[in-house]
Amino acid sequence: MNNSLRTKKIKDKAFELGFSHVGVSKAGFLEQEARQLEDWLKNDYHGKMSYMENHFDLRTDTTKLVPEAKSVITFIYNYYSPIKQNDNEAPKISMYAYGKDYHKVIKKKLKELQYYIIENFGDINIRGFVDSAPVMDKAWAKKSGLGWIGKHSNLINKQKGSYFFIAELILDLELETDIAIKDYCGTCTKCIDACPTDAIIKPYVVDGSKCISYLTIELKDEIIPDEFSGKMDNWMFGCDACQEVCPWNKFSSRHSEPLFEPPLDLINLTKKEWNELDEEIFENLFKSSAVKRTKFKGLKRNINFLNT
Repeated sequence: MNNSLRTKKIKDKAFELGFSHVGVSKAGFLEQEARQLEDWLKNDYHGKMSYMENHFDLRTDTTKLVPEAKSVITFIYNYYSPIKQNDNEAPKISMYAYGKDYHKVIKKKLKELQYYIIENFGDINIRGFVDSAPVMDKAWAKKSGLGWIGKHSNLINKQKGSYFFIAELILDLELETDIAIKDYCGTCTKCIDACPTDAIIKPYVVDGSKCISYLTIELKDEIIPDEFSGKMDNWMFGCDACQEVCPWNKFSSRHSEPLFEPPLDLINLTKKEWNELDEEIFENLFKSSAVKRTKFKGLKRNINFLNT
């Protein structure tokens, strides 16, 4: 079977599993991205995410993650939902965390695709990744033609906007590669202008230590720094500010994944109820959610900070 037919069969199976778009690129070293990452780390834009300093060689070269890797298949999975929390004054949760933890949902689909590939093409060395290893997912998505990196540092797809998850399969099988597309941001600066904490310090460069997603999820300190008081735009977990204003998200369409639907209990909670949140309610609401990353203590810290 030739590379073209192999690639088509894999993509068709991926679409059957619910992935929105699929792209393929040749495995190897990300030279330009390695330089950019090095500069980003030197400027301490990773804040207290010390893990970003680890495994630099693995992060920038897929053949170090999967020996003799020949191809990187990148997938995007839509999570856009028009549903909003009912109380406009309630602290906000980023849309990606509305439903079940995407790591588990997508990992299951990747496993199924892995079995399909091995069953059809032989005993192949293959690994799947969903934020689970040092893989530069946006770089590989860009390289495989799934979109371009916007000025807010998120991947933008011309058909779907930017509300999607990214996943990869890295494997030692040659496939037909796709072609990267150009940047369509033009002179637009809406995402930069809308960032509540001025975390996008210049086009395409985000100071992660100022990002609300970092402050509400990654930062494990007892308190959020006072300099961000009044600047959190009522976000208690993650932030969608830069995506909400992006003109390309007018093309976003509702996802078709039942597991990403938010529970009514979550959508209906009022500001008062969030302020009175206890650990039992937290565990019930978020038992299978990405929000559990903050733990109860962390989410309470975030909610309390919004009230200062």
